[in-house]
Amino acid sequence: MIDSKVLAKKKKKKGIYRETAKDKIFNVFNITFFALFTFLCVFPFYYIFINTISDNELVQRGLITFIPRGLHLNNYIVLKNLSDFGKSIWVTVSRAIIGTALMVVVSAFAGYLATRQKMWGRSFWYRFIVITMYFNAGLIPWYLTMLNLGLTENYLGYILPGIVQPFNIILAKTYIESIPKEIEESAIIEGAGTLKIFTKIIWPLSIPILATIAVFGAVGHWNSFQDSLVLMAGRPELYTLQHRLYVYLTKTSDLRTVMEGNIISRYSINERIVKYTISMVSIIPIMLVYPFMQRYFVKGIMLGAVKG
Repeated sequence: MIDSKVLAKKKKKKGIYRETAKDKIFNVFNITFFALFTFLCVFPFYYIFINTISDNELVQRGLITFIPRGLHLNNYIVLKNLSDFGKSIWVTVSRAIIGTALMVVVSAFAGYLATRQKMWGRSFWYRFIVITMYFNAGLIPWYLTMLNLGLTENYLGYILPGIVQPFNIILAKTYIESIPKEIEESAIIEGAGTLKIFTKIIWPLSIPILATIAVFGAVGHWNSFQDSLVLMAGRPELYTLQHRLYVYLTKTSDLRTVMEGNIISRYSINERIVKYTISMVSIIPIMLVYPFMQRYFVKGIMLGAVKG
């Protein structure tokens, strides 16, 4: 692979390409702008993280700004030992996995059915799903509906309402329409049914958009707060991680007392440390998803959005 700088030099020698002063100024401005923008995005996370692993006394005095000092992990160790915190992590992780998996399957299948011309009432059902994107009944009707369905104080209340997402179905439908029809027609001629075509042809060819939908679903489930706050008020053991963090943040002094009883005496806890630590615990896991899904995410969202 020829290095771009080498290629530019060769073109420059041949007189094919010559970087003008305006190009240089633009490149300098471009690099500076995006470097500054990246720094502004990354630094808050870095700042919070180094404060959670630095000496608590130095953090309390505001002496930790760019470089961590007095490294230790006791804040995370003590937080991990809180029993209700572990339950909330389990609830959040399980709903993220189960809810995302079901959402991806339903979105892909509904999107595929919406592309089949022979499907009964195809246009009506597709428009019926899409119209829900524009009209929302509000919190109280939603709660009453969940109450009548028996989904309050019920773990299924996290899973079932999120399975059908109109936006994800639109993405899947648009992407599947880009797959050549000849492939499906060949499978039909050979006797394949709808389900076999979906599982053997459509699903494998739709991995990029399915990965994109999976990222949307996982992030949504991980950050979900309102459903836990409204639906699970009477069952603390079903609180999600975000709801548990909200409880901790509103009762920081109580949590600090609990944590101080579990930690080495020289690492005194303060409210700032508590907030920083629980914030990082909620952020780090979901941030680790993107590096593994990025190549599918970019390809899927571009192809799924072009014809939308």
